[in-house]
Amino acid sequence: MVQAIRAERLRIARVVAIAGGVVVLDQIVKLIALDRLTLGVPVDVVQGLVALTLVKNPGLAFGLLSGIPAGWRWVVGLLSLAALVVLLRVALRILPSGGWREQSAIGLIFGGAVGNLIDRTRLGAVVDFVDVHFRGWHWPAFNVADSAITVGVAVLALGMLAARSPSAPA
Repeated sequence: MVQAIRAERLRIARVVAIAGGVVVLDQIVKLIALDRLTLGVPVDVVQGLVALTLVKNPGLAFGLLSGIPAGWRWVVGLLSLAALVVLLRVALRILPSGGWREQSAIGLIFGGAVGNLIDRTRLGAVVDFVDVHFRGWHWPAFNVADSAITVGVAVLALGMLAARSPSAPA
């Protein structure tokens, strides 16, 4: 019983450490972006492919609900909190049986979600700055937190797909 409690605490500590690292990195990089970039002015990193362009996104992921009137922005914050609650429920199901991959993925997702929630609370919008584009096609600007969430979700999804695929014949 004591060993099971210690193992559970270790799993939670790993998730919290990864999430904390993501939040710190995300907020430091966003402070640098806010200090050194001008809103809407691209700085090419790779000509015709990647630029650093400061954008403040008042909406959800990929700019969803970004046109919502300022008086209704609390809805976006509420949706963000609801997503964290859902993620917590998923984490509580996965953590007891999950290994380091699942723990890392959950830590990445939590850290990214909290990093963006800090922006919403502090600035009323999420600070995005990585602008990927190619021949007139633009991916919505993103940040470290968004990247962490994307990688975390991909790791969880790939893990679930691998767990459900039939075993190769011996």
